[in-house]
Amino acid sequence: MVVLAASIISKSGKALASRQYVDMSRIRIEGLLAAFPKLVGTGKQHTYVETENVRYVYQPIEELYLLLITNKQSNILEDLDTLRLLSKIVPEYSPSLDEEGVCKAAFQLIFAFDEAISLGNKENVTVPQIKQYCEMESHEEKLHKLIMQSKINDTNDLMRRKVTEIEKNKIDRGKTGEGFAPTRTPNNFNDMNIRGGPGSEINPIFTDKTRGRSSAPSPAPIKMSGAMKLSKAHKPNQFLESLKAEGEVILEDTQLSTIQSRSSSSILPSDPITVTIEEKLNVTVKRDGGVNNFDVQGTLALQVLNDTDGYIQLQIENQDAPGLSFRTHPNIDKQLFNGQKIVGARDPTRPFPSGQNETPLVKWRIEGLNESSLPLTVSCWPSTSGNTTVVNIEYEASDMFDLHNVIVSIPLPALRDAPSVKQIDGEWRYDSRNSVLEWSVMLIDQSNRSGSMEFSVPAADPSTFFPISVGFSASKTFSNVKVTAILPLQGGSSKYSQQVRLVTVNYQVV
Repeated sequence: MVVLAASIISKSGKALASRQYVDMSRIRIEGLLAAFPKLVGTGKQHTYVETENVRYVYQPIEELYLLLITNKQSNILEDLDTLRLLSKIVPEYSPSLDEEGVCKAAFQLIFAFDEAISLGNKENVTVPQIKQYCEMESHEEKLHKLIMQSKINDTNDLMRRKVTEIEKNKIDRGKTGEGFAPTRTPNNFNDMNIRGGPGSEINPIFTDKTRGRSSAPSPAPIKMSGAMKLSKAHKPNQFLESLKAEGEVILEDTQLSTIQSRSSSSILPSDPITVTIEEKLNVTVKRDGGVNNFDVQGTLALQVLNDTDGYIQLQIENQDAPGLSFRTHPNIDKQLFNGQKIVGARDPTRPFPSGQNETPLVKWRIEGLNESSLPLTVSCWPSTSGNTTVVNIEYEASDMFDLHNVIVSIPLPALRDAPSVKQIDGEWRYDSRNSVLEWSVMLIDQSNRSGSMEFSVPAADPSTFFPISVGFSASKTFSNVKVTAILPLQGGSSKYSQQVRLVTVNYQVV
């Protein structure tokens, strides 16, 4: 079979979209398309028309014609098979089957035709495969976006550090009562910053600025030359406005805005110490039962706003869970931690770092958990009858946790319309671009430990509905690690706030 051209034309012969697969001048293809309506008779059931040189294989689509121009030696059965494939492609890309809709989607249709026909011969592909090929996911594009987002994040971090530096200077000037006191050097974290993420380096978490000074820290600021340039305090805001003007989405730190509002009235934050305890789940569950992977990793992180509050120790407690193992930062006293469950510095004269960044102090991992420990179990039961596949999905939640913002994402075959949801406990949303059905439940507690959903789609393979991705959060952890008290070493504050959360990183049913 040799397809000379695949075209969509109007009833009058006007070419709306046409793709040629052999060398052919524009005048010749326009002449062939213009001659076609005159060759088509009325009241006939044929799907092809022949002339001396070519054969027209066509199919009416409402007010349009889908047309293949082939040579007379081509196999008519293969031509009809190609025509049927193209007739399924057109509704997938054209918003409406009229001249306006086809013209709007002309390039998308031509790209799809190229995936179906190569050098005049039909490719052995299906409509879902063609849609996947036309998405044209590019690794280079993803890498470029990641680099751009990294630059934006670095700029935002720099902006926040500058704002923090200015606000600390204002607080210091309010303490000393000097309207134009020299600025003090901010905590630049050169000796203590810890950056999370792959490939990052971990430096010692304690400042070297306290070496050689007395146990009572002095509040007097360090004098520097050129500190009278107070007009620089407006630069971070100008930089923020310039980013917004360029169309960047800037997410301002709510904690930072709280410090700004309180410092304007010379009031220190009510909670100078914040402890964050977080566990992350990495779980892979088999669709027929059993667990491939069940990994729990936790972190205890500390945030101290002021230098004077950094001379502390943390008393913690945890549940004796099987397979639980702890790992402390190198600058944490391991004997003190293992013996009394106290998180403290190996050198008590050095404070914990202060600022807006959290400092990880303790990490832990839980291994050996089985299916009975899963916070949420999801079961999927697809069944096909005739031209319809009915899918029943149910969840069962453990009594250990109350789950928030639960989202179950079920992959679907390529559909023209949204699936028909017949019954659901919660809400649903269909993502047509990614062909995913999202089932969401805001809260799972004692009142709804189990729930179900039923929907139907055109007949599909049961494996199409896997893997199912699950996302949720909870305010309780497996290890039940928590801070019970803050122990000041040099008269600092013992007031603190604590945040505990369990989140999913990868939770799938395969």
